[in-house]
Amino acid sequence: MARFEDLRHSFWDTGTDHGVQPPLTDLASSEAEQLLDVTLPGALLDLLRIQNGGQVSDSWNAFPTTRPTSWSADHVPFDSVMGVGHRERTLSLLDSPYLVGEWGLPSGVVVVSGDGHYWIGLDYRTCGPHGEPSVAWFDADDASELALAPDFRSFLEGLISADELESGGCEKLRGDAFLNHPE
Repeated sequence: MARFEDLRHSFWDTGTDHGVQPPLTDLASSEAEQLLDVTLPGALLDLLRIQNGGQVSDSWNAFPTTRPTSWSADHVPFDSVMGVGHRERTLSLLDSPYLVGEWGLPSGVVVVSGDGHYWIGLDYRTCGPHGEPSVAWFDADDASELALAPDFRSFLEGLISADELESGGCEKLRGDAFLNHPE
């Protein structure tokens, strides 16, 4: 498993600006927290200060799961992260209230990645708006959800390459504690 301090330097796919918002400022992050009425995880804000959203490097584009989802038998995709901003035709964390309503997701969720049929979100339902949210997978098509990690930093540290999963590399990951976080 990668440590956050190590992966943050290779997290972003710098070969594309798809989904990238203008550089994150302290004012913009404060306004986002005020609009969303949550405290965003420090690890998320650290990444967004490096690059404000966009495509994730192929080295970190999948999260192994302990049970099948509609996406795969052993993982969920994580190929992009929403930034904070208003760039035209680009989803943002600021769109979470709309996306939650549009796709029938539970209230208390801030969407960080997804495509409409599935989402990965910060789940504030248990911790409250100013606690440390867990991370969960939400499948809008079959109205299911799966807890992925107890917090965003643990989620990031559990990311691996989808290519590694396809080559059978995820079997060694199955026993890790955060992968077995209760739903």
